[in-house]
Amino acid sequence: MPRAIVAVTNDLSTDNRVHRTCMVLRELGYEVLLVGRQLPGSLPLDRPYDTKRMRLVFRKGALFYAEYNLRLLLLLLFARFKLVVANDLDTLLASFVATRLRGEQLVYDSHEFYTEVPELVERPNVRRVWLGIERWIFPKLRHIITVNDSIANAYRERYGKELAVVRNIPMPRELGLLPTREALDLPADRFILIMQGSGINVQRGGEEAVEAMCELPGCLLLLVGGGDAWTVLERLVEQHGLQDRVRLLPRMPYERMMQYTRSADLGLSLDKDTNLNYRFSLPNKLFDYFRASIPVLVSDLPEVAGIVRKYDAGVVVDRVEPSVIVQAVQELQADTARWQALRQNAIFAAASLDGSREQDALKAVFQRIV
Repeated sequence: MPRAIVAVTNDLSTDNRVHRTCMVLRELGYEVLLVGRQLPGSLPLDRPYDTKRMRLVFRKGALFYAEYNLRLLLLLLFARFKLVVANDLDTLLASFVATRLRGEQLVYDSHEFYTEVPELVERPNVRRVWLGIERWIFPKLRHIITVNDSIANAYRERYGKELAVVRNIPMPRELGLLPTREALDLPADRFILIMQGSGINVQRGGEEAVEAMCELPGCLLLLVGGGDAWTVLERLVEQHGLQDRVRLLPRMPYERMMQYTRSADLGLSLDKDTNLNYRFSLPNKLFDYFRASIPVLVSDLPEVAGIVRKYDAGVVVDRVEPSVIVQAVQELQADTARWQALRQNAIFAAASLDGSREQDALKAVFQRIV
């Protein structure tokens, strides 16, 4: 069997997009090895393909990326493979060099507009390094995938390259029976809001959502996952004495996370329009909320708001501010009929936004290579 190596910089636990890639490759007859890194809190893995978590000395910053790419390059130089799938720019350098030296195929899957993330935009010297890597490699790539049309168009304007679009719509999965709120230690009489994801970072609305809870005594906010803003959110909860209104829950297996999401009343996606990456974002949590049959409260960004407006499956706010969030939530609480209508539309959206179509699009990319 031909072998495909799929590279990521996360710990492999919760990346459903990459899992889908690995399953498609298996279906096409590849032996798959998924490579990431080991973290202290990494969850156990049970996958139908091989995985490798590298134990690295450094966990963040320039030394981490240098160490990761060096280790990945050494692995690729001596491993057997016919195809490498590099997920995001932080895995691309080693993948590109190795596949060029070995004369094998490379697919680049860009999950975001990497050089426009706020962590780089606010650090121009660091951004210059990543942009240099991208400008050197991107024009030479033959097979490129990204998550939505907005990012594909932006890369086309920047490099004149055509990208395949595969959205982060999850495949239908059996989620099992929904436990009661009591079984999940959730109050039965609260209006529950949820913001989920492993990337609850700065400028993604988590801080404003927590501050909004000061004016929402009948609500409970669940923050599930992690990210750069996590310590800030913990501090805000402590500062405002919101321990009874806000709960921060760690990363957990998808099925467990969806139990909390399915028990909620409203899903939040509040990325700010402060950089091109967030402006063009289409987070998979939006589709998870629809699968959980709950309406959403989202910021007015083209990809996310476009879907919400198309299906009338939630509320779009023009500003990510605590007062605006408070008003939108209170209006939904007061208008039960409107909330029920949005919920029915969310159920319809989940049925219409079929992850199997995205899987077919991904399969077509790899079939062209084969």
